[in-house]
Amino acid sequence: QVQLAESGGGSVQAGDSLTVSCVVSGLSFSSSAIGWFRQAPGKERELVARITPSGSTNYADSVKGRFTISRDNAKNTLYLQMNSLKPEDTAVYYCNVAWTYWGQGTQVTVSS
Repeated sequence: QVQLAESGGGSVQAGDSLTVSCVVSGLSFSSSAIGWFRQAPGKERELVARITPSGSTNYADSVKGRFTISRDNAKNTLYLQMNSLKPEDTAVYYCNVAWTYWGQGTQVTVSS
């Protein structure tokens, strides 16, 4: 059974930093493409960043230069380091594996 468990969300001020994590079990983590999506109220879920098994990354234009995605294959864990947070980054952040499996989400709220 594939399980994804996000953690690390919270409420912060604009300009602050936050790191969210996702622990994955039940599949071959190191050979999977994994990523972070987010969904703000009233909006569609959107890709934030993804990382391939080889470590190649890509980011949404809105977060380039501020967010960093990384993976620790030894810990089966995905990270998203978020710097210079803006109110428009407020959303539920979801971990995704292989475009198929989803976590339950973690809320990130940025106030101005």
